[in-house]
Amino acid sequence: MNSIYRQLSERIRDDIPDMEESIQRSLYGWQMSQENPDESMIYIDSVALNLMSLYSGVERVFELIARYIDCKVPYGKSWHKNLLKQMAQDISNLRPAVIKQKTATMLDEFRGFRNVVHNIYSAKLDPKRMVKMMSILPELWQNLRAELLAFAEFLEELTEQDNANNSE
Repeated sequence: MNSIYRQLSERIRDDIPDMEESIQRSLYGWQMSQENPDESMIYIDSVALNLMSLYSGVERVFELIARYIDCKVPYGKSWHKNLLKQMAQDISNLRPAVIKQKTATMLDEFRGFRNVVHNIYSAKLDPKRMVKMMSILPELWQNLRAELLAFAEFLEELTEQDNANNSE
């Protein structure tokens, strides 16, 4: 198990800069869309792609945690939503919640939007729907980043405990 904890912790820490990049690109694109209304749809497309990329990256991390720590990956039609719920739950004698409920609620907006971006033509994107997401994005990132790093630390503590137990 030691190796899995370490690998997941490293994955979380390695993915955070990529998530940060998606957020910065989203914020920049959003700002440019507001400053350049005649070209706003080009920037909106960029924002949508980066928001989709952000959520997809977060979900990949969640899926790895579900597979290797929880040993239970949701399936079926609502698996994306159920995975998000699972990450906001403590699992007794296994792990604390990966994210807080408030973060999960905020992320759910991005999960739904990711599905829209994935399944429609970009010309049909509704920038009005993006207003709320862009307004909560800085707070979401601050919370999500801190919670992911705290979970990575939890995994590192498990690694240290395993190492100590194996050396006895």
